[in-house]
Amino acid sequence: MTKIENLLYSKKIFWFLTIFLFISFLFILVFNILSFDPIYGYDAEAHFSYVDHFSRYLPREISFPNQYESREFFNPPLPYIIPSIAQVICRNVISSSNFLEDCRPIYSKFSQVFQTLIYLATLFINMSICNKLSKNNKFFNFNYMILVSLLAVNYRTISMIRGEPYILFFMSMLFYYFLKISGKNFDYKSVDIFIFGLIIGFLALSRQWAFLLFPSFFIVYFLIDKMYRNNFSKFISLSFIIGFIFSGWFYFYLYFEYGSFTAFNKEKTLFSFYNQPLSFYFSSFEDLNLLFEKPIRPNFSNQLIPILYSDLWGDYWGYFVFTSRFTDIGRNQLLIGDYLARVNIFSLIPTLFLLVSFMKLRKNPEKKVFVNYLFFSVVVSFLGYLWFLISYPEFPTGDTIKASYIIQMFNILVLLGSFKLDEIKKKNKKLYSSLIILFLIVYVHNYSSYLSHFPISF
Repeated sequence: MTKIENLLYSKKIFWFLTIFLFISFLFILVFNILSFDPIYGYDAEAHFSYVDHFSRYLPREISFPNQYESREFFNPPLPYIIPSIAQVICRNVISSSNFLEDCRPIYSKFSQVFQTLIYLATLFINMSICNKLSKNNKFFNFNYMILVSLLAVNYRTISMIRGEPYILFFMSMLFYYFLKISGKNFDYKSVDIFIFGLIIGFLALSRQWAFLLFPSFFIVYFLIDKMYRNNFSKFISLSFIIGFIFSGWFYFYLYFEYGSFTAFNKEKTLFSFYNQPLSFYFSSFEDLNLLFEKPIRPNFSNQLIPILYSDLWGDYWGYFVFTSRFTDIGRNQLLIGDYLARVNIFSLIPTLFLLVSFMKLRKNPEKKVFVNYLFFSVVVSFLGYLWFLISYPEFPTGDTIKASYIIQMFNILVLLGSFKLDEIKKKNKKLYSSLIILFLIVYVHNYSSYLSHFPISF
């Protein structure tokens, strides 16, 4: 091996890299809590209005806002419980002539802290999954952490009051228990059904995007050995019944109130690929050049791949690293596009790795039920999101093309990528060392895109 490879496989150097990664990662989380105000997040005013309405009636009763009180009225209540409790406590502690307004900064910051903590819990659960699959007894999984640390969308999403951080948390629990049960060939106990059902219910009460995680359970049924299919079908069916009992009440409320189990703040159009222009599916050569020159709005008008890619690794819409709404008072607002262009270029490395890992890991016979489930969850999540964008077109802006909305898909890809990275480590140490060095270079270069550039007290 070369000197660089020997250094990387040295225990002292590896521990140094691990400590560097973990401390720098924690710095990002703390810095964003201190510097970013969730009121500047996606649809923030509507999410805050939901909290204000929901908390106004606590603890005497539960009341949901209607479509006139918050355009996020269709969201399940779970993500709003913590900020609402903080709002109730606040109004009983402070003296104010406007409790709703004065308590907003308090409950928004409290929510940020809580969502950051459950995000950390998510990462540790996922690292436990990786360690189980790789038969590694270590607490910290470097391969997973280096990959997940590259996702700018995660830092942005957990800093806002949204349901997606809850999806990530309960999704990791869903994966953990599914891996555990599938490893026992679905030899389950009643308590396993109850726990798995509760997790399904919590996901359903987090945000409607979580439903895209469920169809793959029924797809993998046909890929399971026939002798275990009966156990699997009983386990999944009973778990979903528990989940339905736990969460179905909210969707029946939507149905009776708005005439749809999946109500939304826009009228649905009849599904047709013609709902979106050709540029939505296929970008021009000039626009693809902008992907690596100036990947900020409005340079990609309602174009799926350029916007999604730029929002995943950078901040296309300008809600975090910069604010496109106030270009005159931020930090280097007019120059940020040049930096985010370089971020997109560097991010080609993890993008290609994750796509290759996604295509190849399904062939791995070890833990094939679990890996197949992850594979199809990525496929279903993307197709479900594509169906949504076509059924509810936002032309010409493409406002609903946001990486946060489909954050679960990207985090599943990272999980699959970490499995592949572990496989490479065992088979080809030279390739593994090269990849780790490249990922660290990308992480250092992109580091500024993980931090909020809004001035404190913006």
